[in-house]
Amino acid sequence: MLSTAHTAHSAFAPMATMKPQLTTLDELFSTVPRESLDIGEGLFWQGDRAQHIFEISEGVLRIFKIIGDGRRVITGFLYAGDMVGLSLKDVYIYSAEAVTPVKVRRVTKKNFRDALENSPELRPQLFALMCDEMAAAQDQMVLLSRKSAEERVCSFLLLIAKRMHGDQQIGRSVQLPMSRQDMADYLGLTIETVSRTITKLVTRGVISPNGRHAFDIAKPGKLLALCGDGDSYEDAGERAVKTRQAVWPH
Repeated sequence: MLSTAHTAHSAFAPMATMKPQLTTLDELFSTVPRESLDIGEGLFWQGDRAQHIFEISEGVLRIFKIIGDGRRVITGFLYAGDMVGLSLKDVYIYSAEAVTPVKVRRVTKKNFRDALENSPELRPQLFALMCDEMAAAQDQMVLLSRKSAEERVCSFLLLIAKRMHGDQQIGRSVQLPMSRQDMADYLGLTIETVSRTITKLVTRGVISPNGRHAFDIAKPGKLLALCGDGDSYEDAGERAVKTRQAVWPH
């Protein structure tokens, strides 16, 4: 027969070891120490074993693939709050490299899966992220297959401007920490075409330089028109509220 002391201990022991249920994906990463990357340093490389999922807390990452002829194709730029490494593959299908000084947190895929199984609140949040990724992939397919060089550059400037301002409005400035070559590799253009198009936009007064890596958007309505999407300034402002990601890997 169990003693009273032992019975009491058994009753309360499970409660002492229970972990609080997570309610947001941010909570999953919040207790993990941050890791730092310098400019140009890789977080992981295409073909590496996919063991971790990462959340960016500071800085900008570029996501890219090396195709058969050795060319680099950038498929996205990720900012603070984004997650990377969500692929179900056993290896990473792209490389992730720091554009600026970056800080990230990581969790193992096993811990990530366990958290999803134990907390129903996390599943719709992950589903929303995957929907954002699909929507951004579709946007880039249109960008690369149907738009002119000028439309691609203008669309890129607008996307980054929205992302900088939390997608709640079209910002009147845009910071471009990535190089012209990065932009070219993302937009499927040459670096000369990107530079020439930006110069043309400056000459026409659509944008104006504001430091080494920044531009002010002097004519946001004109920039929207040049994107080739048929949006008005008001339409694009309303749509921005619904769009979390500016550019995403795929």
